[in-house]
Amino acid sequence: MSSSEGTAIYTTDTPEEVKKKINKYAFSGGQATIEEHRKKGGNPDIDVCFQYLKMFLEPDDKKLAKIEKDYKEGKMLTGELKKYTIEKINEFLKEHQKKRQLAKKQIGKFMFK
Repeated sequence: MSSSEGTAIYTTDTPEEVKKKINKYAFSGGQATIEEHRKKGGNPDIDVCFQYLKMFLEPDDKKLAKIEKDYKEGKMLTGELKKYTIEKINEFLKEHQKKRQLAKKQIGKFMFK
């Protein structure tokens, strides 16, 4: 059995499922306490949410650089980074799921008979 079973984000997940999975399972580069995080900052290189943004979800390089800087400096907390990532994932999935429903109506055109 896969170790990601139940923790992976699927294209069929609901917004609530995405929120639960990110909040519960996404490894953070933040510190143990808010005070410590504000003082020392976070490590975006090991933070799963930041990596999702960097690789897939945030097309604006300037915005991504600001998020990285704010996270490293402790201006942005882990919870705030997770919240933003959840919003971006859910935006993507909403559009994807809408297109998927439209595509289901066209499956017959591509089936061999």
